[in-house]
Amino acid sequence: MTAPTAPGPSAPSIAPETLLDGTNRGSDVAVMKWLIRTRQADLDHPGFRRWVVPLLCAGLGLPALRNAANGIGAAVPTVVVLIVAFCVPLLWRQQRPVLVFALTSAVSAVALSLDADTGAESARIVALLNVGRSVRPAQLAICLGIAVAQTTVAVVVRGAEQPNEQFLQTPVLAIVQSALVMAVAAAGLVGRVMNAYIRALHERAVRLEVERDQRARLAAAAERARVAREMHDILGHTLAVIVGLAGGAAGLTEAKPKRGAETLRIIADSGRGALAELRRLLAVIGEERDTEDGRPLAPQPGLADLDPLLERVRGAGPTVTLHTRGALTGLAPGLQLAVYRVIQESLTNTLKHAAPDTTVHVTLTTDDTSVHATVEDAGPARAPHSPGPQDEGRGLVGMRERAALYGGSVTAGPNTNGGWTVDAHFRTTTTPPPPHTAPTEKRPA
Repeated sequence: MTAPTAPGPSAPSIAPETLLDGTNRGSDVAVMKWLIRTRQADLDHPGFRRWVVPLLCAGLGLPALRNAANGIGAAVPTVVVLIVAFCVPLLWRQQRPVLVFALTSAVSAVALSLDADTGAESARIVALLNVGRSVRPAQLAICLGIAVAQTTVAVVVRGAEQPNEQFLQTPVLAIVQSALVMAVAAAGLVGRVMNAYIRALHERAVRLEVERDQRARLAAAAERARVAREMHDILGHTLAVIVGLAGGAAGLTEAKPKRGAETLRIIADSGRGALAELRRLLAVIGEERDTEDGRPLAPQPGLADLDPLLERVRGAGPTVTLHTRGALTGLAPGLQLAVYRVIQESLTNTLKHAAPDTTVHVTLTTDDTSVHATVEDAGPARAPHSPGPQDEGRGLVGMRERAALYGGSVTAGPNTNGGWTVDAHFRTTTTPPPPHTAPTEKRPA
């Protein structure tokens, strides 16, 4: 025999609207809420249903006891014993459904042989209902066959004691009662299927919530990685410019005070620009739409912002030239930002590793399908033992990631002039990246 499993720890509460995928089915939601409340009350008070059902079955035997006390039918002790034998096994109907059904069927057979009307034979129907809710279909079929056969025999035996006119109605009565018995078994089976279906719905809703939380965490991690890359580009470039300017400002302050003051102003402007970009990134993370002073937010840097970038680099010492070929302004904003950041990171590496008076050539070429950006410096290295750009750090990795978003690639290495060359290719026909990886940050206009 099969015993039902003990109820485990309660699962997270899921609203019926979630289980039913919407709130437009008000009647279904109302029924579901009632079933959930009923089920929860049953779980909170497990002993209530266990004892109430046997007591109700015993209460149905009170008329039979009154008849026995009046001398009708079997004696009172016999009726009391049969009622107790019917009802007491029901206390274990959930743990041993088949055994309880067998006991109630045996008591029913004894009552029939003694011609005793107990009124508590509903206990056999309750036992059959629990069989339908608990055991395998093969066991249910056997129990149902026994119950139908026992019901038919009882109707025929009791019908034989009736007059001939009423005895002719015995087959119809047997068929009706057998159909009711089968309906009880079917109700138990349907109840088990419905409980399994509701559990599956509940598990599905919990799983969907877990998957939603996981997707949110993954999206947050991707956003953090993207913001970290942006901060690296911003701070790396700005600090490299500031360090380069500060190195020359110390000597210029005494020899050429005016030039030193201009250099310090450039340092201050670069620092303010870096702070503004960081504030912009933090505003995007906080989903703010406007800056603190009420100014609207404008798109991230594009290729039109290359001139201010090159001016800042020139202020740190290197000579920078820009050569362009093709239409640059018609490119997608995300692609423009990727190209801008690659050029910015390349110039940052030049400021870090090349001599202060080096010459840098920036070349941008576009056509219908691609963008080609080259940043080439003439070197030499800043110090004999200083690490060159070949020490791939976060900057070069970030450049390659940006190019990969647009189906391109980045190569970097020494050139014949004693310096370093960064060569980047981007495809203009590549499918745009997903929204959570697209550079959608804003900055003060």
